[in-house]
Amino acid sequence: MAQLPIESVAQPTNFNNAAGSQKRFLVPFILVTSLFFLWGMAHNFDSILIPHLKKACELNNRQSTLVDTSVFFAYFIMAIPAGMYLKRWGYKSGIITGLLVFAVGAFLFVPAANNRSYELFLVALFVIGCGLAMLETAANPYAAILGSPEGASTRLNLAASFNGLAAFIAPVIGTAFILSGVEHTTAELAAMPTTERIAYLQTEASAVKLPYIILGAVLLLVAVMFYFFRFPEVRDDTKVARPAEFLRAFRHRHLTWAVIAQFAYVGAQVCVTSFFIRMAKQGGGIDEKTAGYYLGVYGLLFMVGRFIGTFFLKYVSSQRLLTIYAVIATLLCLLAILGKGDYVIYSLGGLGFFMSIMFPTIFSLGIEELGADTKIGSSLLVMSIVGGAIFPYIMGTIIDMNGDKIQVGYIVPLVCFLVIIYFGLSGYKVREHEKQLELQ
Repeated sequence: MAQLPIESVAQPTNFNNAAGSQKRFLVPFILVTSLFFLWGMAHNFDSILIPHLKKACELNNRQSTLVDTSVFFAYFIMAIPAGMYLKRWGYKSGIITGLLVFAVGAFLFVPAANNRSYELFLVALFVIGCGLAMLETAANPYAAILGSPEGASTRLNLAASFNGLAAFIAPVIGTAFILSGVEHTTAELAAMPTTERIAYLQTEASAVKLPYIILGAVLLLVAVMFYFFRFPEVRDDTKVARPAEFLRAFRHRHLTWAVIAQFAYVGAQVCVTSFFIRMAKQGGGIDEKTAGYYLGVYGLLFMVGRFIGTFFLKYVSSQRLLTIYAVIATLLCLLAILGKGDYVIYSLGGLGFFMSIMFPTIFSLGIEELGADTKIGSSLLVMSIVGGAIFPYIMGTIIDMNGDKIQVGYIVPLVCFLVIIYFGLSGYKVREHEKQLELQ
């Protein structure tokens, strides 16, 4: 029977805790930290791409969400192959390969834009997703080992903060260089002379080329730097698990609910960001450019929320804080659905703040007291991000079925938050007989 790799434990060999050694790891750590920023840029550009390509390629809402489907489905199917590649060739090689694949996907935006081919855009995004899966699988353990063992957690949190920074910067750059602010109704487009209409659509499609060419060039430069810098050797202690062992892990009820909650959370987050701009325009009554900059504010609130939530966790249990945040997020979804004007904008920004702690909190509760199944549980929770490929498509379908009313579609993340509330109230609990399983 085929065997599947699970989360590996990477350890450096010949590690020296001396001050000189710490300085030696400074530049490599900066390079690894840059990866967190780069994949954050890629993900947050998608929130700009969805409304932009909808306009440039004349799509309905359901079709436009295939941007998310392409990226997150790539993550799902690449999770296991990426682990196998890293086990065979090592983390440094995996990072360089991930950067090169990421860059190829970015450069594919040029022929996609030249041909105004949505199918080729989706191929490019799928390739980017494959590269990102490789990078994320390798970067976290590398950030952990580049320094003293006792500082691993601090380094990981510092590196992850640059992912949050990208959530603020990417929408601002995307709005400035991709969104034109020029919009026409279907009737106006139909009334245009054919040559004028094609020229307008081609101009819109071509707007993505420069940002993605620059992104691709930066990725190649970082790959070259990784190639020439020395990194500590990593001993791969990866174990393998048979498919039956993955199924067996679901005997832990709290892990099962954690996977469901994480699946729902990622779906909710991607739904909110994917339709943020169109929601702000339609429900908040603002123009495309302004909506794009507000998306940057959303990213800033998400980053701030992560730091504030981490502070609160010192005084409030993680499941209680998760439940409180999920209840508030549900109420904000209701406000977004029923509200008008500024209230819609405020509710969207608030969602960014109150979603900030959900992923790591669900993750930590899900792997609690799993014992020998901890690594398998971690793998299952990572693979549950496929929710980002599914829920936006459902949301887009609902919007299309309701006459392009974006606010109605926010019922999808609302339902997702209800699932998270249940997990925070009951689903997280480790049953007594499950504790006994690990003692046997």
